[in-house]
Amino acid sequence: MSLSRLANLHLRARVIQTIREFFRSRGFLEVETPHRIPANAPEEHIEPYRSDTCHLQTSPEICMKRLLCRGYGNIFQICRCWRSNERGRRHVPEFTMLEWYRADGDYLALMRDCEELLKSVVETVCGGTTLSYRGRRIEVNNGIGRITVREAFERFGGTTMEAALHDGTFDEIMVTAIEPALPQDVPAILMDYPAEAASLARLKPGDPTVGERFELYAGGLELANGFSELNDPREQRARFLEANDKRLRSGLPSLPLPEPFLADLGDMPPAAGIALGIDRLVMLCADADRIDDVIAFTPEEL
Repeated sequence: MSLSRLANLHLRARVIQTIREFFRSRGFLEVETPHRIPANAPEEHIEPYRSDTCHLQTSPEICMKRLLCRGYGNIFQICRCWRSNERGRRHVPEFTMLEWYRADGDYLALMRDCEELLKSVVETVCGGTTLSYRGRRIEVNNGIGRITVREAFERFGGTTMEAALHDGTFDEIMVTAIEPALPQDVPAILMDYPAEAASLARLKPGDPTVGERFELYAGGLELANGFSELNDPREQRARFLEANDKRLRSGLPSLPLPEPFLADLGDMPPAAGIALGIDRLVMLCADADRIDDVIAFTPEEL
């Protein structure tokens, strides 16, 4: 193991310790849920690993939301997740996820959590409120820049959100035009995704064309994906079935539905949840260009 990777693993341990202290000090309960589950939430572009008759979790969301349905209140978890066919400079098939949920909260509350969490981690681990990532200085004490997806397409994409969806260029424009144009000197939030990309988010009251979903970026890294939770089991089932239809049209197999989750979902209070990639947060704090530099073993070293 290189000295730089060893130093990064020490930094990684401090990041995880700071995260735990952050949530415990705010009254969140740390939970552990099974890694092997009968079904994940079907998604068009995420392929789970099979484990005998089960799947390895791609996210702990299914079981954590069932805890919300049972009255657990504010909860968080740091755990391993698995996604097949994901390998690159910022991806490994097995990675570490932080996920937290606010009962009776919404995505705006999660945005405030993100601002406070980033500030806490950077101050504790990096010794200040400014960090350097790949030659860029990022200030975490000046808030987080926010822009809606609709505004971003009009300002940076050269088209409208609706036209991009109609033409099938939405994802391409997001990656090639919008993400590179987001603020680089402060963390940035891209919010209010179109209903077609709402995932497990509820639609925005007063504007059902968008969902209350956001993604958090810093230094060009996508760090987190959060939303006000959808708690309508019929609508959620319809979205799962739509995701499976898209998979089939792409030549991928359909995935089983998480039926116990759907059965519980009607009991879930208004809530908000978010998943944050710990490996990428460590990359940010360590000024690491590759995820390989902040994990103990790469897949190729096993």
